[in-house]
Amino acid sequence: MTTLTQGTWVLVADGEKALFLRNDLDAETPDLNVVRLQSQDNPSNRDQSTGPQGRRADGGSGQRSAMEETDWHQLAKERFAHDLAEVLYRQVHKGAFDRLVVVAPPHVLGDLRDAMHKEVADRIVAELPKTLTNHPIDKIEALLRAELG
Repeated sequence: MTTLTQGTWVLVADGEKALFLRNDLDAETPDLNVVRLQSQDNPSNRDQSTGPQGRRADGGSGQRSAMEETDWHQLAKERFAHDLAEVLYRQVHKGAFDRLVVVAPPHVLGDLRDAMHKEVADRIVAELPKTLTNHPIDKIEALLRAELG
């Protein structure tokens, strides 16, 4: 069965930006059109932290150990994956798509899989571990045709 049939949705995402696309033609000549754009402002970890990492008292007298600093930038990326999973869940319940192709870097794919509801996961027909969010749509179409065709 051809993966990129008419009406198939394609999610192209990274940790900060996502394109929700719909194929309006077929696998041989995909015509991806933007259904939704979503992004988040995710400054570097340095810009999000409030000060030096904390310290905690150890068992000995006057001994203190450094605590691991929270990676706010990574937490925001994981939260963004959860937000995308929620958008997909709402769209599935509206009947917006029956088939989904997910294109994202490997770590984002993992975060999405962890956050995705079963109703959405059951509609995934292909996953591509690539970063394509800054590519023009015609390049995404050509790459999908080559990878999935």
